[in-house]
Amino acid sequence: MSLPHAILTALLEQPSSGLELTRRFDRSIGFFWSATHQQIYRELGRLETTGLIRALPQAGPVRGQKKEYEVLPAGRAELARWTAAADDPRPIRDPLLLRLRAAAVVGTAGLDTELRRHLDLHRAQLAHYEAIGRRDFPAGEEDGAEPLQYAVLRAGVGLESFWVRWLAETVENLPPAPGPPSVEESGNPS
Repeated sequence: MSLPHAILTALLEQPSSGLELTRRFDRSIGFFWSATHQQIYRELGRLETTGLIRALPQAGPVRGQKKEYEVLPAGRAELARWTAAADDPRPIRDPLLLRLRAAAVVGTAGLDTELRRHLDLHRAQLAHYEAIGRRDFPAGEEDGAEPLQYAVLRAGVGLESFWVRWLAETVENLPPAPGPPSVEESGNPS
């Protein structure tokens, strides 16, 4: 149920066309709530059908022009209701953690490569978040910034910092993968 609320949030921040909205998802909201362009366009249609948003009137012929959407009072009320509603934390569902659990049973061969790849990805994402922080919230200006947007950025930095530390420690402490079996172990005499 969160995609419609992410779209309502983005449209309340700035009325947008579907294309502009998908670009904004790619640059910001998508960091913590991802959606494909098809999902966004499909959801725009649903939100319009249910009376939560509307396409702004066009000044000329509609064919070939981008529809720009705005949130209606019912959409704002729905977003306010959802914002105040209770929601339990979601359990972690990460294939990498399951891979580690499986490696405890079948061995760690090849796992170090995947852990290092994840470490590189999380380092890159952390650097990206830090660059956003420097650009959008320069040192000493955090107090004047939008505090909730800054809180979301700090959450992203904190999560990526955790993953970088945890992955670096895990790679460092990864048990070595066993080598190929010896002739005696394999049962295949030369």
